[in-house]
Amino acid sequence: MGKFDGLLLASDFDDTLYDLTFHIPDRNLKAIRYFIRQGGMFTVATGRAHRTFSPYAHMVPMNAPAVLSNGAAIYDFQKNEVVEQTLLDPAAPRDLGAIMEEFPSLSIEAYHGEDIYIWNPNEITLAHMKKVACDYTLCPVGEMPTPWVKALFHQEHEILAAARESLVRRCGSRYEAIFSNPRYLEITHHGSTKGGMVARLAQLLGVKPEHIYCVGDNQNDIPMLEKSAIPFAPSNCAREVKDWGARVLCHCNDGVIGDIVEVLDKLY
Repeated sequence: MGKFDGLLLASDFDDTLYDLTFHIPDRNLKAIRYFIRQGGMFTVATGRAHRTFSPYAHMVPMNAPAVLSNGAAIYDFQKNEVVEQTLLDPAAPRDLGAIMEEFPSLSIEAYHGEDIYIWNPNEITLAHMKKVACDYTLCPVGEMPTPWVKALFHQEHEILAAARESLVRRCGSRYEAIFSNPRYLEITHHGSTKGGMVARLAQLLGVKPEHIYCVGDNQNDIPMLEKSAIPFAPSNCAREVKDWGARVLCHCNDGVIGDIVEVLDKLY
């Protein structure tokens, strides 16, 4: 028995658990291990798909399944199996292709199983692929194999915001469209968000809603912060997260998970 029995702590990965220098601060690792020793369940809830997160999963001392693809999947890295997964509507190539015709500078990145397909790549796309260190296939949208777990549009924020408005107007009932940073617009199945999947994971683990804690830095994290008993964010978080009302702690480079576990240590 430990003081954190029955608690679930879910952390965003990039710019939250994983810092801006592309490391997990030692303070985070020590805090997570202490949290787990005291009975807590720790996991990651990331926009990254299995293909782009799995090379880093071994770095994180998770003892609960991870939420991947911005809420489209729950994956158990201890058992190496998908627990649950949603897929984009079969009309996604047509729908998203129409948005690309309307906004020709958009780049698209689509995930089919473990394969990544890209069309009309720009410097944002290429930088993203370099960051995740994955290969990909160039392919026109209409020729990409389906189904897709998720897709991303890449471009400057003003263009993405207009593209999002158009997508919601045309077919909002089929998709979630949310920013994971100002130049990435994530597209998942309608209802598939980090918040929904963290809540589902808690249900599977027998965790009560009042014992869910989450931390994240960007707009795509707000749905899971809404599920958090105390919504936490690192000080480097997006203005939208601060304005929403998250409890802002230290910078991700300084080990924000350490701050969270210190807070929980006083509560329990």
